[in-house]
Amino acid sequence: MPDGYDLEDEALRRLPAGVALTWGLAKQGKRGPKGELSIKQIVDAAVAIADADGLQAVSMSRVAQSLGYTTMSLYRYITSKDDLLLLMQEAVSEIAIPPEDPDQHWRDGLRAYVEACVGVFVQHPWYGDIPVSGVPVTPNVLRLIDWVIRTLRPLELDDYEKMSVLLLLSSYSRSVGLIRRDMEIAFRAGGTPEDFAGLSMSPALKKLVTPERFPDLYPIVMSGIYGGEREAESTVGDDLAFGLERILDGIEQYLERRRQAPTGGAAERGEG
Repeated sequence: MPDGYDLEDEALRRLPAGVALTWGLAKQGKRGPKGELSIKQIVDAAVAIADADGLQAVSMSRVAQSLGYTTMSLYRYITSKDDLLLLMQEAVSEIAIPPEDPDQHWRDGLRAYVEACVGVFVQHPWYGDIPVSGVPVTPNVLRLIDWVIRTLRPLELDDYEKMSVLLLLSSYSRSVGLIRRDMEIAFRAGGTPEDFAGLSMSPALKKLVTPERFPDLYPIVMSGIYGGEREAESTVGDDLAFGLERILDGIEQYLERRRQAPTGGAAERGEG
């Protein structure tokens, strides 16, 4: 048990079992016959299976078999598959957070956060298959949130606005992460960047997309941008980075508008 926590505290005692495990607040079950199994071993084995074969391949029995234990042995440590999935998410969210740099521009710090989050989706393709079930409450994920809040510290934002920026960046990270994950899966299956960009479909689209039916899309299709014919000017990766830069521009403009606005939270946030 970690020091500094009062385990008689009612709030801590009411934590779900999986959450308590991530904080080290739950006792491990009785050891099995070999006496060497641990929660970390179980979680590491489950992550390895998911990385190799997808989330659907993860089961308590499959994990137990990979470790050379019976399924019931695992339940002494982790009482449900839902708890196992939570522990897997928490494990791969253990990202090295850079030390605080007072000279770093806040935009660079937020870019680093987004890049780190996108990397989790690419390195662990199953991560995005676990539905979002609520506000993050596990320590590794909270450390990432703390990283963003630290980056926003010099900015003239209130707590609500900081959390809103976090939600915006996290949502964008998830969207980009899923797209890049799917790109990697397509490439491993034999696809090419040109296929993913739609290059092979471009000639057909130029015949199907007419100015009468798609008046505003038509010139973009005919220019070759939609079907990837002009990838030298705009790659998929650049398109995704373009979106992040516009988000950061928007935050910067919002800050400038706040500085120029009359005092008052609603007026400064553009409400009312």
